[in-house]
Amino acid sequence: MLQIINNLPEHVVGIYASGEVTRNDMETVLIPKIQELKNRQGEINYLLVLGTGVQNFTLAAWWDDLKLGLTNFTNWHRIAVVTDQKGVEWFTDIFQFMIPGKSRGFSPDQLEEAKAWVSGEEI
Repeated sequence: MLQIINNLPEHVVGIYASGEVTRNDMETVLIPKIQELKNRQGEINYLLVLGTGVQNFTLAAWWDDLKLGLTNFTNWHRIAVVTDQKGVEWFTDIFQFMIPGKSRGFSPDQLEEAKAWVSGEEI
């Protein structure tokens, strides 16, 4: 399931993932929020807090995620992923070399730092 994280600056979309993440979650929660942010300001600052394992994303959800990433390729400004999965955190750090924007992985105890970083207000 995907849920919106409230109380973030208006130029940041925050999503909390838990349990199983499906195509419906992508189409009703994530994609509309990302598109609205892109339409409003042209660049995307995205905070993802993974409270579930990446293996809990369905194949259809992964497909929608890939399409979202490619469709908005030049619009990604900052992507922060908060996770206790070291492989995901590492991949997020490496991912910044594949996109025009920046990406960074954070551990759960760095959530406030991740919020500040993705907002452009580094601590």
